[in-house]
Amino acid sequence: MRHPITKKVITFILFISVLFLHTTVSTQPPFSCDTSNSVTSSFPFCNTSLPISQRVNDLVSCLTVDEKIQQLVNAAPEIPRLGISAYEWWSEGLHGVSRHGKGTLFNGTIKAATMFPQIILTASTFDENLWYRVAQAIGKEARAVYNAGQLKGMTFWAPNINIFRDPRWGRGQETPGEDPMMVGKYGVAYVRGLQGDSFEGGKLQDKHLQASACCKHFVAQDMDNWNNFSRYTFNAHVLKQDLADSYEPPFKSCVEQGKASSIMCAYNLVNGIPNCANFDLLTTTARGKWGLKGYIVSDCDAVAIMYTHQGYAKEPEDAVAASLRAGMDVNCGSHLKKYTKSALEKQKVQESDLDRALHNLFSIRMRLGLFNGDPRKLKYGDISTAEVCSQEHRALALEAARNGIVLLKNSDRLLPLSKIKTKSLAVIGPKANDSQVLLGNYEGYPCKNVTLLQGLQGYIENTMYHQGCDFINCTSAAIDEAVNVVKKADYVVLVMGLDQTIEKEKLDRTELGLPGMQEQLITAIAQASSKPVILVLMCGGPVDVSFAKDNKNIGGILWVGYPGEGGATALAEIIFGEHNPGGKLPVTWYPKEFNNILMTDMRMRPVSSDGYPGRTYRFYNGPKVFEFGYGLSYTSYSYVFASVNQDKLYFRNLKINKATENGSVLNVAVSDVGSEVCNNAMMTVKVAVKNQGEMAGKHPVLLFLRHFSTMDEVPRKTLIGFKSVNLEAGENTHIAFDVKPCEHFTRANTYGSLVIDEGQYFLLVGDEEYPVTVFV
Repeated sequence: MRHPITKKVITFILFISVLFLHTTVSTQPPFSCDTSNSVTSSFPFCNTSLPISQRVNDLVSCLTVDEKIQQLVNAAPEIPRLGISAYEWWSEGLHGVSRHGKGTLFNGTIKAATMFPQIILTASTFDENLWYRVAQAIGKEARAVYNAGQLKGMTFWAPNINIFRDPRWGRGQETPGEDPMMVGKYGVAYVRGLQGDSFEGGKLQDKHLQASACCKHFVAQDMDNWNNFSRYTFNAHVLKQDLADSYEPPFKSCVEQGKASSIMCAYNLVNGIPNCANFDLLTTTARGKWGLKGYIVSDCDAVAIMYTHQGYAKEPEDAVAASLRAGMDVNCGSHLKKYTKSALEKQKVQESDLDRALHNLFSIRMRLGLFNGDPRKLKYGDISTAEVCSQEHRALALEAARNGIVLLKNSDRLLPLSKIKTKSLAVIGPKANDSQVLLGNYEGYPCKNVTLLQGLQGYIENTMYHQGCDFINCTSAAIDEAVNVVKKADYVVLVMGLDQTIEKEKLDRTELGLPGMQEQLITAIAQASSKPVILVLMCGGPVDVSFAKDNKNIGGILWVGYPGEGGATALAEIIFGEHNPGGKLPVTWYPKEFNNILMTDMRMRPVSSDGYPGRTYRFYNGPKVFEFGYGLSYTSYSYVFASVNQDKLYFRNLKINKATENGSVLNVAVSDVGSEVCNNAMMTVKVAVKNQGEMAGKHPVLLFLRHFSTMDEVPRKTLIGFKSVNLEAGENTHIAFDVKPCEHFTRANTYGSLVIDEGQYFLLVGDEEYPVTVFV
């Protein structure tokens, strides 16, 4: 007789078996060419002794047309008969392994990852080595998550290297700022760090990637949703000269120097052509001129909107043809999955177009080591879960926040406060006790996150708190209640600014001041306080705080961006003098009146005849709240040009052009200057830097170039170098800059050609100038 519980026991055993199997599968990362499978391991594309190009050619030749089509979207399915695993192309890692995208799962043993500051704050360190180390940490944590079976792919769609052209852009927080050269250098540092290259580049001779970086959004996409204009349909009218010396350079650097393995084509149209359908951009420029070795992905649904929103494609199949023939390889979305077969049948595309795309895609998967057997037994396979949220990485997040925070005002040396003499503290602000706001967008789950209030409470036990406003938009303010709290405290810290309900993807700002009643609240608190107050601004984009800058009752202003999981500690350390702030603004802070300028006007240069002021510190000729590169310290530094190896540069016996752009100046095209002349013109500039104060500090030294000409076409000044220096009180040192006139002295003419103008230039550092003359 059968025991009555046998059926239940069997059911339970089956359940446990399935659960165990699920657990086992979920902890194994997806890969192809399992060496334990005698069938699949015999395929030539699994033979690791063959060149990747040969392996990929073999793989693609094995695929049916239907299988090829299925692989052209971000969610690429498995191909069981060939032992090829499924693959998700879309993962995000902007400033830490993100919860956004489709590839990352935080549902296993790994529940969080280190959240570094939002990029705009990390950029304000002007520290390339720090940028590299942050990206390196993100890449290691990504591999660890993958090795633990919680990542469905190792392709990360970051960094965002569009310049921060307009202060209202909701995604400006994701970028390294407004200077093309600096943004390009950030992109290079990020790509090298994430992909497993060395800081100097060149380590990846075997082309084996730790992770794959994607430079986005190519090109001239820096508006999301503003006054009924949408990124999906916006046709950006971009001048050739602005494309050449403002919009394209970061991407050129990212590909040429960083060796990025991917770029993403943007939603918008440029001069009437969608970016993802632009052969000149994707194939002629990115692949041909710059030498991209990797894949090109569309922004999500960018192919579909050519048909559904833009009217560029008359039929769905026309969008397939336009994007594939332009050089795009993979569609984030489903449009190619739905319409490529009919596009083939209508002869709008050829199978060879699919094969080219697949070659680029599978090459990256092989470079990631995902076709070499179990990746946990190969290079990068020993990166374990111990890397995720490691003490080293969390300390790096704190370092980035510390060195990024910018001191904007410090009247009568109000800061730092004394930990001993400060008996009580009042903290006012709707987000001061909110930890999520510290992360910005494209965030993940932090290892440990504390609020700014908690960080300050760690120093002053008697810390009182009042929100002041219920929400960041501050449509109403409890001013009287907040004032009553303030009157009981020695010092007051106001935490104000923006959050992701005000600025983010798909949400641009429509004004440049603080939201709602924040200004009235700040002014009232400052008036009621017995001592000057400290204003902490948490925001990605700049805000006009002229009222606070000019108010004697507001003694200190600190900009903290969105400082990540180490932000609370970093701010408290700075306020109480355990760290000396040294960050510099990576963007211009404009006055409210700049809001009168159309966000859709893509012109970089000013136009004096119609009152257009231009954009960014390089061209903008209007009033500023704070300048690009501005930032104070608790100490003072002096700068002197110690030596310049040559101050006269000759570009003679070359074809000379006469510029007629609102003036007259002789110049020579860089394309007409040979490498020997360029090499002879290279300069070594040595700057003596001294810490003249009483406190040790780290800060970046910025080297600018100013042209004698005041023509609208010529940049007012240009950043040509930056280096961080760490000095004890009274210490001095020398910093050497390598200046390359064929790169740093150039500008684009109206035809988009880079030229070097004749005349006098000035090297600038701090308040010091050094003249250099160019002869053509």
